[in-house]
Amino acid sequence: MSHLTSEAGCLDVDVVRDVAVLTLRRPEKLNALDVATRLRLAAVIRELGTGERARGIVLTGEGRAFSAGEDLQSAPSTDAEFREAFESFHDITRAILATHVPVIAAINGIAVGGASEITLCCDARIGTRAAEYYQPENGRGITISNASSVLLRRLVGNHAMRMVLGCPRIGADEALRIGLLDEIVEPDALIDRAIETVMEWTPEGNTTALHLALLRPQAEEVEAAFAREDLAAAKAWESGVLSAGIKDFWSTRGIGA
Repeated sequence: MSHLTSEAGCLDVDVVRDVAVLTLRRPEKLNALDVATRLRLAAVIRELGTGERARGIVLTGEGRAFSAGEDLQSAPSTDAEFREAFESFHDITRAILATHVPVIAAINGIAVGGASEITLCCDARIGTRAAEYYQPENGRGITISNASSVLLRRLVGNHAMRMVLGCPRIGADEALRIGLLDEIVEPDALIDRAIETVMEWTPEGNTTALHLALLRPQAEEVEAAFAREDLAAAKAWESGVLSAGIKDFWSTRGIGA
């Protein structure tokens, strides 16, 4: 195993059996993602997704959470920050869908909001019994991003409506049943199984890159989803609903007004 340093301290990159394992390392914050980490994650995925340095990519989290999604302590306060926040989420989806190698989400715990949406564009989602999906945006004045308006329906069909509007927590068994997870494994086997999946999907003399391009959603569809999601987000931002939702989130946790 080799270790590659990352410019963002919240992201570690290891290469195991020619597979890049990207680990979100901010366990004290449930691996919440600030803009810098999102930008770095997209850049690393692009760098390692060419197939020249790795056979595939595995994305996981350290500790008891995959990721709590956007770091609301660094939530946008200006129009420019708002646009940057949403664009940085979209860019991770763009980076994953453009790779020439498989990208596997190894979901070790709860995946919240934008982080759960990041897994939707991965080529497989393998979880443990602790894996859990939670999309609370509708109750927080936030709107969905990452092209999840098409990717979620692509995976789970009509379950997407109740997931987004009702904001339930979806445990591992239900996630497997409705198509959010492809497989459930024991915690100590999670990364190995994700790596093994990459190995199975990239045999010698493979045409994997060509098939990924055929099987993944097309760029035009994804970009159209981004445009609709950006418009919805702008309406939430301009109305003040988004800011009020974030303020209420912190007030219920006893953190300043």
